[in-house]
Amino acid sequence: MADTQENQIDNKAFTEECHKVLMAMSDALYAIGGKWKLMIIIAMGRGNKRFTEIQRQVAGISARVLSSELKELEMNGFIIKKVENGYPVTIEYELLPYSYTLEEVVAAMTKWGMQHREKVKAEMSAEK
Repeated sequence: MADTQENQIDNKAFTEECHKVLMAMSDALYAIGGKWKLMIIIAMGRGNKRFTEIQRQVAGISARVLSSELKELEMNGFIIKKVENGYPVTIEYELLPYSYTLEEVVAAMTKWGMQHREKVKAEMSAEK
């Protein structure tokens, strides 16, 4: 009987911990998930501030999708849109300090991506 109660307590703690991890991952994916957000942040971190510069660096992204992703990044506090009234009107996007909290995430994903590419290439060449 005591064993059953102990297992139920352990299972409940495990379930609560699992729920916390899943919720945190859900929040992270909401803020930076998808194909483009991190790539946009990386391109901006390399000095690309204007819409066309970002679009040129992030190969394959359409203007419509870029516009939508920039709005979401702004809404989540990663970037700010700066409009300079003049002739012509200039619009630039700037990373906010909060975006630099993603440096470890980007570094880890870059490392993993390189390892994965090498693994796939090695497996493909081994099949030939």
